[in-house]
Amino acid sequence: MKPNPVDVHVGQRLRQRRVLVGLSQERLARMVGITFQQVQKYERGANRIVASRLYQLANVLDVPVSYFFDDLAAEPANDSGTTAQGGDGAEATTPDVMAERETLELVRAYYGIQDERIRRRAFDLLRTLARHEDPGDLSETAVG
Repeated sequence: MKPNPVDVHVGQRLRQRRVLVGLSQERLARMVGITFQQVQKYERGANRIVASRLYQLANVLDVPVSYFFDDLAAEPANDSGTTAQGGDGAEATTPDVMAERETLELVRAYYGIQDERIRRRAFDLLRTLARHEDPGDLSETAVG
């Protein structure tokens, strides 16, 4: 049986927030009194998060409970993973670059730069690198 798309979405939001605040699965689990395996199951959408646990997680992660449902497709999915109109709910489980660990760690590192001028220069550098058409040229100018 496939996980319900809503459970998958809530799990993805849990993972995003956990990584953004810099908590490991183990540490989050200890903070709410569960095993890290349970956190893994929540994050995959394999296990549903009951309301009281979701409330506890929201408090630990310093977000409103509604955070976990942000950007959820407007059509609710039933327990079989299909929407009321017969779709498979794929839009709720489509991979998102913002859900990637690398993206989340980059955002956390970026906002960890306290000096606003340095943070802006790092941003400008990344934009310049992203526009660079021939990545091979970078090897010639690399430090080292």
